[in-house]
Amino acid sequence: MNDSVRPPLGGPSHDVVASAKSISKAFEGVQALRDVDFELRRGEIHALMGENGAGKSTLMKVLAGVHTSYDGEVFIKGSVVHFAGVRDAEKAGIAIIHQELNLVPELTAAENIFLGREPLIGGIIIDRRRIAKAAGALLRRLGITLDPEMRVGQLRVGEQQLVEIAKALSLDARILIMDEPTSALSTSECEILFKVVRQLADSGVAVIYTSHRIDEVLALAHRVTVLRDGKRVLTAPIATLSANAIIKAMVGREMRTHRRRHGALAGEPVLSIRNLTLDIMRGTNWRRALHGVSFDLRRGEILGIGGLLGSGRTEILETIFGASRGWRGGEILIEGAPVSIQSPVDAYRCGIALVSEDRKARGLHLHASIRDNVALPSVGALSRFGLRAFAREEKLAKDAVERLSVRCGGIEQIVSTLSGGNQQKTVIGKWLATRPRILLLDEPTRGIDVGAKQEIYELIFTLAAEGLGILVVTSELPELLLLCDRILVMCEGRQTGILARAQASEEAVMHLAAPGALANRAGASA
Repeated sequence: MNDSVRPPLGGPSHDVVASAKSISKAFEGVQALRDVDFELRRGEIHALMGENGAGKSTLMKVLAGVHTSYDGEVFIKGSVVHFAGVRDAEKAGIAIIHQELNLVPELTAAENIFLGREPLIGGIIIDRRRIAKAAGALLRRLGITLDPEMRVGQLRVGEQQLVEIAKALSLDARILIMDEPTSALSTSECEILFKVVRQLADSGVAVIYTSHRIDEVLALAHRVTVLRDGKRVLTAPIATLSANAIIKAMVGREMRTHRRRHGALAGEPVLSIRNLTLDIMRGTNWRRALHGVSFDLRRGEILGIGGLLGSGRTEILETIFGASRGWRGGEILIEGAPVSIQSPVDAYRCGIALVSEDRKARGLHLHASIRDNVALPSVGALSRFGLRAFAREEKLAKDAVERLSVRCGGIEQIVSTLSGGNQQKTVIGKWLATRPRILLLDEPTRGIDVGAKQEIYELIFTLAAEGLGILVVTSELPELLLLCDRILVMCEGRQTGILARAQASEEAVMHLAAPGALANRAGASA
């Protein structure tokens, strides 16, 4: 990271607006926090980092009134407080944006933003016009062209995350806690968010910012605090630290540098897509989400899909998997033979597996065990005479846990109690147990720490070397360049180019992903 992009050390005030002293918190005998001290200053962007399970979210939830039972003391402007709940914290000027979205799918974006705080006409009727106008202004402040009267359930995960951010801004908080706010955003959306965060800090808002992305923390934060195993191991000005120093504090050891693998296997196409189209309902209108996308995925190849939020990346994967909602057109061929995929069951029978972008909503049964989750897609194949084969399911789950190094207390552990990285490994293990020929990965490292990321990278490389065809969507450009042999770039539902490894760079991908790429392509074909 160039020093010229680091935030100035003298930016924030030295006025302490919030602090925590000797905070300890345990869950069912597991110690999440151990005597943690933390301090936040006015106008400061203070990064909070650590691996999954280090205690970051627990500390933030203590400060935000989510957790009301803990040992230690919380101070706001020098006075001890003990919030009875989130509403108390909000009254004290604290707002939190959770990593796991907290929205009502059946309500509009505007209704979600002002939920519980709706302006009334005559004290009895909700002023929906005023809500929509105010929500539109907040979304424009974030640089979003989203219709505030669209139902949240119709939005993609990244769009929903932007609605969450707008909701927090609507509280006019003086302390803003952000838990992985960019985990579902592309590079351009991240830049918009960074601009807003810097503006808030300049106006005196104190920001606690949690992220696994080292580069954005280096560019955005004034100070960083690192937690490891529930303990504070580092607090320092960001300008005095390197990426390696932060990573070492997080994991307790030096991390091996990620290296791109040396070329893909020269296999035959395992998946061919010809003129793929998709029409979906947005609001009350139909619109075309995919316009004639065509490509080949070869055996042993890692093919990336790049583009901005809403460019059609996820729609490609969901359409191939039979999980998209709308009218599909075009042709899908498996090893040269046309196939009809109308549902995920059809895709499963064709040897296709999808690891979705939202593992908790669409990838896992959170209140079921690791064994049940891993075995779920294979229950029919494992059963005999309509009866579940529990011994075979157990072996399948144990093999997945061992192969993917899932850190757990055993295959009967409930998935919701796992860290984000181990939940992601469970999703991947579930689909690998079906022995697919084609693996579709949508944001495979979203919301997981650097150690788990490295393990998933190595797994992806190993699977490709074993001959799987792998299609990857990721919003992180460095990750796209690291993983992929070729990159297909999308813009507003249209394919704007396919870059070979030698051609691929962040600048080349962004050039094809920007809306201007469509005009350039149209001009070239005229």
